[in-house]
Amino acid sequence: MKSDQLLALSESAIRYNFFLLDYCQTSISALSGCTAGILGLTGLYGFVFYFICSILMSFVMVAFIGKNKSDYFLSTQSLFTSSIWSGLQTYLLFWTFLYGMVHVY
Repeated sequence: MKSDQLLALSESAIRYNFFLLDYCQTSISALSGCTAGILGLTGLYGFVFYFICSILMSFVMVAFIGKNKSDYFLSTQSLFTSSIWSGLQTYLLFWTFLYGMVHVY
């Protein structure tokens, strides 16, 4: 693309893409939290497991989108960092609940 051309983006489409990205990240956070709780991961191993699952999900999204990431998101970095901290809260909820249900009771 030449530097003198304008790029037209739909704000509603970009918001919807971020909504879907957040939905996928929340789902992965819940599933990985359940998995970590059932496996009995504790401490640092549990947090490392979350970050590995989150990064893998981001790579799957990048592979699914393909070469033209700028058509769907404003920056590629947002695919990796947009919902990592909100997903961590979901992960902690499911991780501690399932760990307690399986290994404590």
